[in-house]
Amino acid sequence: MVNLTIDEIQISVPMSRENELKKEGWEKRFTTDEPRLSEMVEQYKELGFEVLLEPVDTASEECTGCLTDLAFSDRCKTIYTRRQNDH
Repeated sequence: MVNLTIDEIQISVPMSRENELKKEGWEKRFTTDEPRLSEMVEQYKELGFEVLLEPVDTASEECTGCLTDLAFSDRCKTIYTRRQNDH
């Protein structure tokens, strides 16, 4: 029998895409589709933010009712931003 303490056990859990982006300084804003998507991208850029659009990760969304329809979910993107000097 082997006795292990919690300090001796390493568990490797893959980092989610959202956590990877947070680590790189990106902040999740919200998920939307057109025309609001283009409007908000432009506004964030005008305010001096870098903008990243990511496919919707249903595991990280609070409400996914409308995202179960593939025709609708393909149009939606999640907006992430970070200040241009934050990386």
